[in-house]
Amino acid sequence: MLLAQAAALAGQVSVHDPVMAKQGDTYYLYSTGPGITFYSSKDMVNWRAEGRIFSGHPAAAAKAAPGFDDHVWAPDIQRHNGKYLLYYSVSAFGKNTSAIGVTVNKTLDPRSPDYKWEDQGIVVQSVPGRDIWNAIDSNVVEDEEGTGWMAFGSFWGGIKMVKLDQTWTRPAEPQVWRTIAARERPAFTKDENGGPAEIEAPFIFHKNGWYYLFASWGLCCQKERSTYHVVVGRSRSATGPYLDKEGKDMALGGGSLVVRGNAAWKALGHNSAYTFDGKDVMVLHAYETADKYLQKLKVLNMKWDSAGWPVVDPAELDRYQSVQQ
Repeated sequence: MLLAQAAALAGQVSVHDPVMAKQGDTYYLYSTGPGITFYSSKDMVNWRAEGRIFSGHPAAAAKAAPGFDDHVWAPDIQRHNGKYLLYYSVSAFGKNTSAIGVTVNKTLDPRSPDYKWEDQGIVVQSVPGRDIWNAIDSNVVEDEEGTGWMAFGSFWGGIKMVKLDQTWTRPAEPQVWRTIAARERPAFTKDENGGPAEIEAPFIFHKNGWYYLFASWGLCCQKERSTYHVVVGRSRSATGPYLDKEGKDMALGGGSLVVRGNAAWKALGHNSAYTFDGKDVMVLHAYETADKYLQKLKVLNMKWDSAGWPVVDPAELDRYQSVQQ
């Protein structure tokens, strides 16, 4: 069912964990929310509310995540084998009773007669007492051989990676995990606790022979207590190791700062990154302090320094801008 149609500027769209794709001349924006909320735009500035991906919740949600409240988390949108794959997470806040699922469609255009999402169920699931990692916040990257790799994770044992099969809907090697980024977790932290290892939301961006792993450090979703910010490392291989500017492995706590908030916009994080029409952009959410810390969309131009590291200008947070300009 479509929601009431509305348009808003990019700086005003309230989203969480935003990801984006372009089909034809239209951009599509997906966000954490009841059933995953999504928007469309011709310019990445003026957005039209389009509705929800799920009218209720994914069928596997109730079994995988007791306590799940119908908010489907952390989408990731990919195109593979002529179809669009939308990955999503189901969980209860602060618990690793979680799962990552995927639904597929021939088109992103909700007005197309071919528009129909078909849920493929769970890709990866974390089970308390078995796993000291959390199956949320997925992102899929394709390596130079055409293999899909899913990075995922939040707190606990950090960011994990698993190899996908040719359909990108199931692991190719079940129960074979790699740790590609982590922060210190005290040895005697109870397994059921996320602990102070504040890292989540991986996103891998391939450019000029490098794979860049972005991650969010700090606390999300805590209004004035939020400390979210974006860090990065890079590798010549999709599977790592990802080293920061000082050469420290992200799996051992490394990570170089990309962007942090300012007085008006706090707790930038859960970013994605894309090349649209030859220009690189970083897409993320930020909390506007003047609007009771409501989370809103930010699209920042992403440039590269002389050493090949990503650079974004925090001054862009204070103006509505389009990469088309």
